[in-house]
Amino acid sequence: MPFIPQNANWRFDTVPQKGLNGRIGYQPRGRGLGGSSAINAMIYIRGNKWDYDNWAAMGCDGWSYDDVLPYFKKSESNERGGDAYHGGDGPLSVSDQKWPNPGSVAFVEAARNLQMPILDDFNGAKQEGIGLYQVTQKGGERWTAARAYVEPARGRSNLDIKTDSLVEKLIIENGRVTGVQVLRGKKREVLTAKGAVVLSAGAFGSPQVLQLSGIGPAEHLKEKGVEVALDKPEVGANLKDHIDFVSGYKTESTELIGNSLSGTLRMARAILQHRMKRTGIMTTPYAEAGGFWTSGPDIPAPDIQFHFVPAMLEDHGREKVSGHGFSCHACVLRPHSKGTVRLASADPASPPSIDPNFLEDERDIVTLRKGVRYMQRIMEAPPLTDFKPTNRHPVDMSNDNALDDLIRQRADTVYHPVGTCRMGSDDDAVVDSRLKFKGLEGLYIADASIMPEIISGNTNAPSIMIGERAADFVKADLG
Repeated sequence: MPFIPQNANWRFDTVPQKGLNGRIGYQPRGRGLGGSSAINAMIYIRGNKWDYDNWAAMGCDGWSYDDVLPYFKKSESNERGGDAYHGGDGPLSVSDQKWPNPGSVAFVEAARNLQMPILDDFNGAKQEGIGLYQVTQKGGERWTAARAYVEPARGRSNLDIKTDSLVEKLIIENGRVTGVQVLRGKKREVLTAKGAVVLSAGAFGSPQVLQLSGIGPAEHLKEKGVEVALDKPEVGANLKDHIDFVSGYKTESTELIGNSLSGTLRMARAILQHRMKRTGIMTTPYAEAGGFWTSGPDIPAPDIQFHFVPAMLEDHGREKVSGHGFSCHACVLRPHSKGTVRLASADPASPPSIDPNFLEDERDIVTLRKGVRYMQRIMEAPPLTDFKPTNRHPVDMSNDNALDDLIRQRADTVYHPVGTCRMGSDDDAVVDSRLKFKGLEGLYIADASIMPEIISGNTNAPSIMIGERAADFVKADLG
């Protein structure tokens, strides 16, 4: 992951994961304007056409690919310009990478040598293939949701931005959400809504705020000492996340990003170059290359995604590794395992209890096993072999048990939690197809928590699309 200032990250942990040998997982989340778009790897991916058509088939009317594509285009300003799949003048800037590491280019060529298709656009007519990712950047700088939508609106009289504010609960009066109670420093205040409240705290924050407000599984709320306002069992349920395995290779070559005297000097020069010109290798998203692969003949869309990083990663980048090398992620795009977000405490300042329930469903490790095996084929193909790599975590790839043991020792999230306030037409769904909360008036939810199923790719761009749709729904409903 890119370097993240400590105060910009909530740094959540999961509960111990049975499927990961009881290990506690790490869940970084953005803390500030723009949310996790302020700390993510800036990769611009929308998911697969099949994902949204599947949402529509599940009963989410108006959410097919043809329905959502105009909103992706509306939000996007792609430096390549607009076309049938892309927008050219939206608020979210999308750029090509200008200074990819030689290792990332070699990764793409290694895939080509294995006869994989090479793509320069994962958001166009097809998704399966390998290439360099486009990124949410402008002029060599990160382009967050805040830079796209909040900063341009700062001067408006109808916008009041309150930072350093902890949302404690929603205010509910006669079956309607009328405002929000927040704590700013030591001062508690209630912000009243004339039209409606839009909750957009993410797949962890939105169900936590609802449960703190007495909206959620009644028995759980009673156990935590929260007065029940509405028994809604699906609030905090249906948590889906991309389980991910990271390989690591140490190289004799020092062209890769690394921890050495030459590497430190190169990065120092790069930092100066970026500060002066916004150019050079410090524009890296770290996960520079990657792509999508289908692991079997009867699968409707790619079910494995790769992220190649021209550096050695351990423990989400929190552990320093000496020398130079590269890493690659393989993640399961449509996992069957489902988890929960619950209250750890009735104190709004306490982190939520996060249980992704990784690898609970045996089908997920079977799929991940296939992805890891194919990833190793790429990693050990030329021209990546020119860097003279050594696998830091060797295993007998032909032995299912040995590989599964390694996966359970090393796998964790690739930072895409969704689904905890799922959309649907059924009575149990948390929001309807217009993102209105089912069971209370005056409340909308607009973030990745509303996804009825996880999409096949990174979740930043789809979350922004959801926000665009929510804006139109609210304007239409409230006039």
